[in-house]
Amino acid sequence: MTTPFQFNDQEIRLARAFAIIRDAIAQRVFPGASLAVTYRGAHVASAAFGRFSYDQDSPAVQAATIFDLASITKVVATTAMAMLLYERGVLDLDAPVTSVLPEFGHNTDRRAVTMRMLLAHSSGLPAYLKLFETARTRQELLHAACSIPLVARPGTKTDYSDIGFILLGEVLARLALTPLEVFAQNEIFTPLGMTHTCFNPSPWQWESIPPTEDDRTFRHRIIQGEVNDENASVMGGIAGHAGVFAPAAEVARLAECMLRGGAPMLKPDTIELFSRRQDLPAGTFRALGWDTPSHPSSSGRYFSPRSFGHLGYTGTSLWIDPDRQLSVTLLTNRTWPDRTSQAIKHIRPLVHDAIVEALD
Repeated sequence: MTTPFQFNDQEIRLARAFAIIRDAIAQRVFPGASLAVTYRGAHVASAAFGRFSYDQDSPAVQAATIFDLASITKVVATTAMAMLLYERGVLDLDAPVTSVLPEFGHNTDRRAVTMRMLLAHSSGLPAYLKLFETARTRQELLHAACSIPLVARPGTKTDYSDIGFILLGEVLARLALTPLEVFAQNEIFTPLGMTHTCFNPSPWQWESIPPTEDDRTFRHRIIQGEVNDENASVMGGIAGHAGVFAPAAEVARLAECMLRGGAPMLKPDTIELFSRRQDLPAGTFRALGWDTPSHPSSSGRYFSPRSFGHLGYTGTSLWIDPDRQLSVTLLTNRTWPDRTSQAIKHIRPLVHDAIVEALD
């Protein structure tokens, strides 16, 4: 297969993108990063930058370094699982959530929430709540998520909701009769050769994973090798909205699966359905599980309208452009040592623009 360039000249061809990332590290936007780029069916770039922390004695990030994906979990595990169950006739997108999760249906509005609405973030559930402040176990947190009042009538408003994906992860596990992490490992990660991708890395791996935060308010320790999100932490590190750890090159494997029509895992029609922007509510940029470019977008100026992707709170992102046959995975730990910096919002589009300009 002819490729536009190989790994040995990525420093030349992607010099500007690499310089943007290195400058971001110098400006303390994040201490470390890993980048994987696929283009026209080839993995054309794999690069690592910076260190695990701002301490010059901390380990250097490697291309194979595993990061906390945060909300990219929503697509690499939960949405991918939904796509597979939909194909197998197990998931009915327009079935009410209460048909699988009866404890969710406390009133008529809640009984109107469908699986499609959870995926499209139009369920009326709030974006985020600190359920971990009162819930102490997985079951307590799920019970709390099932009891949260809606903040909008189902289907009338898009509100990106961690709570919705917490519930979706439980719904899919019940439909599959298999825990989310087991299904993801057996049906998604293993078939795609994502051998270092998992929920809950083993303790012996922790020191080789960049820390995400010096948590002084909830867990009172440095968070390294365990999920950063507190709600996911209470759920034992396994949740529909957060919890997956992976190296950038393995996230890129999932992206390539999407770009080649789903082989060997999914059908092209399923990818088209789930990655297509929804018609309702009016004006939404959400697809089913996936996000699409808004204005302005973290994917920059050039990704096509058919593009889809997702962001993660810890400083991670994945964008896929089927028109260009391009995917960009950028993983960082921008939450180190705390969550105050939002500067990555300015860096992401610059990196994507530089990559597209280099390839075009």
